[in-house]
Amino acid sequence: MKILISNDDGYQAEGIETLAQYLSKDHEVVVVAPNENKSAASSSLTLNQALKPKKIDTNIYSIDATPSDCVHLALCGFLEDEFDLVVTGINFGPNLGDDVIYSGTVAGAIEGRFLGLPSIAISLASWEGKHFETAGKVAQQVVNSIHTSQLSHDTVLNVNVPDVDYHKLQGFQTTRLGKRHMSEPSIPDKHDPSVYWIGENGKEADNGVGTDFHAIVNNYVSVTPLQIDLTKYNEIDAVSHWLNQM
Repeated sequence: MKILISNDDGYQAEGIETLAQYLSKDHEVVVVAPNENKSAASSSLTLNQALKPKKIDTNIYSIDATPSDCVHLALCGFLEDEFDLVVTGINFGPNLGDDVIYSGTVAGAIEGRFLGLPSIAISLASWEGKHFETAGKVAQQVVNSIHTSQLSHDTVLNVNVPDVDYHKLQGFQTTRLGKRHMSEPSIPDKHDPSVYWIGENGKEADNGVGTDFHAIVNNYVSVTPLQIDLTKYNEIDAVSHWLNQM
């Protein structure tokens, strides 16, 4: 396959270099990624200025842009390549539960799915970042088997890998997104208390059996199928009834 690779940590991040290394063993890969860390960019697109891709090396490009920008331009702009798959990551840090709302890594995969390609987001689910090689091997396994998955056209796979030696993995689990408590309070800057830093993610609230949180704690690779359609279908009748009474 020809695979488009992107991320939100920047094209020089250890995770994306490891991902490209492992996937290029069996496939042709092209890296189009932000020129610096763009974590938590979600699905934002840059519409207020033109974007200039910069060729770093053969099949490696950087852009001063968000992950969604990078995937969008690669599939709809400056490259003539015909891609078969989009893979984003390997993210430094988890994308579990509510994290997927903000994640640039997941957003890049969603953009690939919007543009018609099967897409996978891969994260090393720890802030220590010791075992990117483990996530690289997992990515290789998942990608080499994706053709047998029979996934529907609008599915994105969110893969989180425990930060342990590969031989300590207990296997793969299909999971649902867990939930976090509300974020920690915003923090006034030490030098200028009139400005604030966004608080840390909330602690785990729903981390029971079947969730992505539970899988990671027990050293399983978590694979969560995500859907792009956010419509809450079971509320359509209730909203319609309410509107008719206005």
